[in-house]
Amino acid sequence: MTVAGLVAAVAQGQSGALWRLEGVDRQLDANLVRHLPGAGAAPHTEDEVDVMMVVVAGTGTLTLDGTQSQLAPGFLGLLPRGTSRALLAGPEGLLVLTVHRRRRGMRIGRATPAAPPQPCALHRVCGRCHRHAIEADARYCSGCGTALTASPGR
Repeated sequence: MTVAGLVAAVAQGQSGALWRLEGVDRQLDANLVRHLPGAGAAPHTEDEVDVMMVVVAGTGTLTLDGTQSQLAPGFLGLLPRGTSRALLAGPEGLLVLTVHRRRRGMRIGRATPAAPPQPCALHRVCGRCHRHAIEADARYCSGCGTALTASPGR
């Protein structure tokens, strides 16, 4: 398989993971992710794994612990666990390959919350595939690419 073949096989306006590494006994996770123009990932902190990111196509901005880097094809960056990160695609969108150690699986049991649960911050749900938007400023569904509208009552 080739990156060009993967990109050609999906709709032009589709965003989100276009490809994922598969296999039960693998030690790595890898994703080829398309971000539509002006979209990306809101600031967040990954506490569990370091992430290697390679820009395959497009441009954008990576903010890592407050420091901005301009992204272009060929950019290779390490996003260490515990750092704050945000991603914003440029006018032609952004196609990135991410690779990281596979996260631990879910465990069955009861979790004891350290603090009272906070109200849900999810504000938009895709009317087509019903996926919740994670980014506070999401304009398109990361699953199917449908334009999002604000949830009723917000």
